[in-house]
Amino acid sequence: MQKRSETISPTAHYTGYTWYQHGLSHPALVTPQGRVLHTMVGPLNALARVTGAPTLSGLLLARHHSIDHLLQGAIDDGRITQVIEVAAGLSPRGWRFKQRYGDRLRYVEADLPDMARLKRDRLARSGLQSPGHEVVALDAMTDTGPLSLSALADTLDVHQGTAIITEGLVNYFDQAALLGMWARFAQVLARFPHSLYLSDIHLSSTGDRMAVKGFLAVLSAFVRGRVHLHFESAGEACAALRQAGFEHATLHEPRMLSSAAGFTPCAGADLVRIIEARGQHT
Repeated sequence: MQKRSETISPTAHYTGYTWYQHGLSHPALVTPQGRVLHTMVGPLNALARVTGAPTLSGLLLARHHSIDHLLQGAIDDGRITQVIEVAAGLSPRGWRFKQRYGDRLRYVEADLPDMARLKRDRLARSGLQSPGHEVVALDAMTDTGPLSLSALADTLDVHQGTAIITEGLVNYFDQAALLGMWARFAQVLARFPHSLYLSDIHLSSTGDRMAVKGFLAVLSAFVRGRVHLHFESAGEACAALRQAGFEHATLHEPRMLSSAAGFTPCAGADLVRIIEARGQHT
């Protein structure tokens, strides 16, 4: 999760350990803070599993596997050869996808300066970075300057299909900030011959309304900030994406992707949807 504060959020540490615990990551991307947080949240996850309630780990794994599946499909069919992961945190996706695709893929992980420094140092010290895998500082909320997405896009090949990924980010901004960010993404992606935007999002109508609100209240306390529910339905979210400048937008249910994506969905999977949007090209 990326915020304008330079403080690295608890979720960056917690998710880093969650990926590792489930065999998706490398020990180099695990922090002591992540281990402690995971131990603290463990009893809540265990209670939720017994009662059939949503779990934080179930939600995290559903969105991560779903985004991986959609990105992999776009790379495999040749549409995408460059990826910018905004607010990458301690995600292992860049390392894993470079292992899989090698020179076929350029992968740029971007985050606020403190997080980018931490990630870059851990990858370098562990020998996990390969040519074409970069970690850079970025502020997704700025339009211009060296930390802007536009400046980052200037370093990419305009002849190559490009994807932008945000995971665990959009619901931490209010609606005005979110729409502004989506407009920046759409404008940048319009530079490239093929484009893709992948993200998770929570809708206010997803699942049992009281269960959703209760779960997100707990999540808000965990991340020390408000979790915003911008849209009632998938239709509203897709309309907002098109208004921001995307030509096509779809919201997927992780449960419907689970078989192809190779994961077993649990209650937490029903609380999230996955955005797949494509930009307009001249």
